[in-house]
Amino acid sequence: MRLLIITDAWAPQVNGVVRTLQSVIEQCRALGHTVEVIAPDSFRSIPCPTYPEIRLAVGAGRGVRKRIAEFAPNAVHIATEGPLGWAARRYCLRNAIPFTTSYHTRFPEYVSARFPVPESWGYAVMRWFHGPSKGMMVATDSLRRELTSKGFKNIRSWTRGVDTEQFNPDIPAALDLKAPVFAYIGRVSVEKNLQAFLDLDLPGTKLVVGDGPQKEELEDAYPDVVFSGAKHGKDLAAHYTSADVFVFPSKTDTFGLVVLEALACGVPVAAYPVPGPKDVLTGSSAGYLDDDLRQAALDALNIPSGVARSHALAFSWKACAQQFIDNIRESLWREESPTPDAKAKRVPI
Repeated sequence: MRLLIITDAWAPQVNGVVRTLQSVIEQCRALGHTVEVIAPDSFRSIPCPTYPEIRLAVGAGRGVRKRIAEFAPNAVHIATEGPLGWAARRYCLRNAIPFTTSYHTRFPEYVSARFPVPESWGYAVMRWFHGPSKGMMVATDSLRRELTSKGFKNIRSWTRGVDTEQFNPDIPAALDLKAPVFAYIGRVSVEKNLQAFLDLDLPGTKLVVGDGPQKEELEDAYPDVVFSGAKHGKDLAAHYTSADVFVFPSKTDTFGLVVLEALACGVPVAAYPVPGPKDVLTGSSAGYLDDDLRQAALDALNIPSGVARSHALAFSWKACAQQFIDNIRESLWREESPTPDAKAKRVPI
């Protein structure tokens, strides 16, 4: 298959969407597929309002059209609803090229958290964006049911994976903090609901690993909390293993890849019973879900590291990539026998 992925989320951004796409692309190539990526690093870009570390491509329409035509894909996947995603969507619709999409981010909730814009307006835009998609991929069954109730169509499940070699309990801890250590790892921004964690009356130490637009404000407001900034690779894993419990206060994430990374490092999880954490943890003994986040965090202290690790081993990036490919094949070629490796063909037949 000659697969083209268009994404506004890409390195040097550090988030779950970027890690998911990079891991899936690596696995797709290992499975023998040819994968090309159109991302902001190929275009002139500007900082995203309220998120300066995120770059938004500007004036990329012509470049997107040229790249699609030159690569001649027989499968197109639009991963994000940013400027590149809109440009690719417009080109595909004008040229009758079928495509799939994915729903990674709750933009309606994120926008409403910053501006006086009703969520209903945001969902109307999202339905319009994904409406022509032959298959909109979502990370959890809970999100699939929720979006179905909001009028979204052609929804397909696409789970996530974790690198259990990079993230494992044997990595020495990066920090020696007063125990027990309750950690949050991820973006430090308002939609992550981080203050719900920082306000908890918990023993030991609270640790926050990550950067974002709210970091300076929260550092000033919570001087007893350890803020270590963003970490990567082995250093990131070593910060996971510095914790006794991973606390995930977000109520808006569509999955929460950091939950799997924490579990792979043998760190049990405390979270609210919302889509994402609920889909990962329900039916396991690897964490606690409770509307009382403090109680969930305290209960999670009693979970053995091996239980958390064992649950994470059930998730793999190879399985995630195969599900991604299967979704594309079933969405784009379900009515006819596909010839996905025919380079002469630009679109599925």
